[in-house]
Amino acid sequence: MILHLHLVRHGQTYFNRYNRLQGWSNSPLTQSGYEDAHKAGRTLKDIAFAAAFCSDTTRAEITAHTILEENTAQKEQPRLVRDMHFREQFYGYFEGQDMAAAWWAAGAPHGAGSYNAIVERFGLAATKDFLKEADPFHDAESDEEYWDRIERGFSIIANHPQLHEDAHVLVISHGNTLLSIMHRFAPDGYDLSERPLNGSVTQLDFDTSQDIDDAVSIVSYNQ
Repeated sequence: MILHLHLVRHGQTYFNRYNRLQGWSNSPLTQSGYEDAHKAGRTLKDIAFAAAFCSDTTRAEITAHTILEENTAQKEQPRLVRDMHFREQFYGYFEGQDMAAAWWAAGAPHGAGSYNAIVERFGLAATKDFLKEADPFHDAESDEEYWDRIERGFSIIANHPQLHEDAHVLVISHGNTLLSIMHRFAPDGYDLSERPLNGSVTQLDFDTSQDIDDAVSIVSYNQ
């Protein structure tokens, strides 16, 4: 079964505005964040969604409800499924900390003092593993822990009883999760130094009959 997934990055929050790591923690949407959600809603208003999913964070839930309220493709919108498997990467001890300081703490012991330097020298997986290593409680998600959870999220979508061949699915996602998906599944030709904007839409085709490594095809990024 092929599903058409429309992944939307939630609207801007105050932690986004203040350049702080925001994984499982919550901060309110800014006024720009509400505008991001309405913009995404207008972009997707003509798509009839068979299902809708978001993480159990307020920023994702508000963005999802705003998009569904803007939708004019059908009278009855799908029930929103909130689940922790759709959350952003968990940053553990570094939740809410200044991003530059957190990534320096993670990367400096390895000779890479910023997020981009870690990615360039060691790959995206290392950003997760180095942060867990630097976390004094080791609560931050490793790359393996992160993907185990995210893959379960894909399974939740695949097993949703209302879905059928060629169904359109709304998924409210997060910045680093979108980047992680792109790094794993995107073919060459995408500029992944460009972070997904708040309220942007990334489209995937998801073949539920395939193993996860072969199941995802990128249609568009950060639109």
